[in-house]
Amino acid sequence: MLVVMNNKATEEEVENVVRIIESKGYTARPIPGGQRTAICVLHNHGPVEGASLHALPGVKDVIPVTHPYKLVSRETQSTDTVIDVGGVLVGNGYLTVIAGPCAVESEEQALTIARQVKRAGASLFRGGAFKPRTSPYAFQGLGEDGLKILAKVREETGMPVVTEAMDHEVFDIVEAYADVVQIGARNMQNFSLLRRAGRSSRPILLKRGMAATIEEWLMAAEYVMEGGNSRVILCERGVRTFAHHSRNTLDLSAIPVVNKESHLPIIVDPSHAAGRRDQVIPLSRAAVAVGCQGLMVEVHHNPDAALSDGAQSLYPGQFEDLCRQIGPIFDTFRPLASALAV
Repeated sequence: MLVVMNNKATEEEVENVVRIIESKGYTARPIPGGQRTAICVLHNHGPVEGASLHALPGVKDVIPVTHPYKLVSRETQSTDTVIDVGGVLVGNGYLTVIAGPCAVESEEQALTIARQVKRAGASLFRGGAFKPRTSPYAFQGLGEDGLKILAKVREETGMPVVTEAMDHEVFDIVEAYADVVQIGARNMQNFSLLRRAGRSSRPILLKRGMAATIEEWLMAAEYVMEGGNSRVILCERGVRTFAHHSRNTLDLSAIPVVNKESHLPIIVDPSHAAGRRDQVIPLSRAAVAVGCQGLMVEVHHNPDAALSDGAQSLYPGQFEDLCRQIGPIFDTFRPLASALAV
């Protein structure tokens, strides 16, 4: 349930409503808005009797929330969330490009790529310090040394950095170095990790699980928001299907659905969807056309020698072409995507 306060409600009236909701055994989560505050009622195990709340001073309306995801839903917040990452805005009205190698391999490698992607148009730098790999014999990342290299990239280029926390044990150290903490597809329903992310001071980039429905994905985001962290960026990265022409199948239909259901920004990772370099740019163009608010693209200056996912990494020149192509597409289709999301 959502309790909407009128635009003249005082702070004391808001606090009174919160107190009464919590006296009934529920959790009250105030959501300040541009004109008025709304209060989301959480942890109810059945319908909430709204008449008594409607009669309280300062209350304008009481609205049932029909989705199991409450804080994530547009029923709770109709306006799009825009997330500030070190001065870079992610969300409605902005097309944010995140780029870098799959894995941080050395300081020279990371800085070389970072300089190139920034020059081409990237706003954030991605690179894995801890790498969850299918094979235990594959390169697992540099760990804390990789995080230190990411900090050097931020210091030299000014780009905020995105990197993954594989598990609860490494979250603290990743949080200390990263500007955005990524939760990967394999961890989308790692609930202890999601709860830790909910207590984080960092924005969370939450990838869709490789076999997850949209509702399961949004419920994973709800775990983070329920914990108190409202800065969640959703990332569609392809789902597992019977196809063999690509690594995964990019679910472009998820983008307008999420834009309609949720106020959270959604970006697309075409590199992990494709698994093949020649598909990354076409998938990126398509993702921008259907309304995503950003891309996360793997780029490597020497992909044949990459320690992880070289086959899906763009060359820097290809990344420059991508950045030139997506701007006009975004300008053309974004007004339509915004209208369809309402």
